[in-house]
Amino acid sequence: VQLQASGGGLVQAGGSLRLSCAASGRTFSSYGMAWFRQAPGKEREFVAYISRGGSSTYYSDSVKGRFTISRDNTKNMVYLQMNGLKPEDTAVYYCAATNAVIITTTSSYLYWGQGTLVTVSS
Repeated sequence: VQLQASGGGLVQAGGSLRLSCAASGRTFSSYGMAWFRQAPGKEREFVAYISRGGSSTYYSDSVKGRFTISRDNTKNMVYLQMNGLKPEDTAVYYCAATNAVIITTTSSYLYWGQGTLVTVSS
């Protein structure tokens, strides 16, 4: 699976952005998908996960209630709708694919996109 993230940019605090992740390959629906982010000087951290069929989602406490992950298996796409953005959300955002049970750790993910930069100004 090859992943291509897009949709990042510069936004003011309180604003919204929608990230997209396009996946290649016919086995996309076989993978759980997630978004991670990495701020300058910090480790990559889990943001949100969606199960293979899209029926289950899971969020980090820092984004719960503000971000929404979704997927469209007919288009091989995963999305991250980000509302109420804060300066601390500034980071490079990565989409990733997994078939593991533990879904919040980077080591569980087999495939990664190249990242898209989100900058939130105060």
